[in-house]
Amino acid sequence: MLAPVYMRLQRFPAAVTAYRNAIRLNGDSAARQTGLGEAIANAAGGIVSTDAQAAFRTGLKLDPANAKAAFYLGMGLAQEGKRADANAVWQGMLETLPPDSPWLGAVQQALGKGAEPAVAAGTSDGGPGPEQIEAAQTMPPQDRRAMIGTMVAGLDDRLKQNPHDAEGWMRLIRSFAVLGKRDQARDALHRAVTAFGTDSEDAKKFTGFAASLGVMAKE
Repeated sequence: MLAPVYMRLQRFPAAVTAYRNAIRLNGDSAARQTGLGEAIANAAGGIVSTDAQAAFRTGLKLDPANAKAAFYLGMGLAQEGKRADANAVWQGMLETLPPDSPWLGAVQQALGKGAEPAVAAGTSDGGPGPEQIEAAQTMPPQDRRAMIGTMVAGLDDRLKQNPHDAEGWMRLIRSFAVLGKRDQARDALHRAVTAFGTDSEDAKKFTGFAASLGVMAKE
């Protein structure tokens, strides 16, 4: 089937079309619906849209043990601000995942460890914390890239709507730096400085923090 090949090549719109064609010609399956949801999310820059969530829900109906579909469904709910619903999905996963599941660490980090679990390792905005990025290292490369990319895109989208979140900007800069996306980290730095003003104390903090990660305002 062409769809997984397109996913590996990061040709996500083509993967969406290929998965839809495969479903139309060969019928539904949990793998096809989950793949479709993942392709839609990646094509949208990591946002788990309503269409992606619908595909993941169908995948879960066909295979209730489908960890990938459940995780991304939770992520979509979290991106919509429905954190209680997202936590419920992830908590349910904790109760059913086998101990050797590569998704276990990611789910634990998504829930957090406190009495009031927050999305993505204790952050309230859905951005990945360093522990979550580390936990994702046990996943297959494609799943790892998609999971972290989804979280970073969700955080980026929130900052576009609410740019006066200093901690959120620092998480976004760090996330791009960890992913090796230096240009995007630099762009996030510029946007953060613009949001708070070039002469502000926050701007100086952003610039110093980015420099500590090897990200310079000008290169």
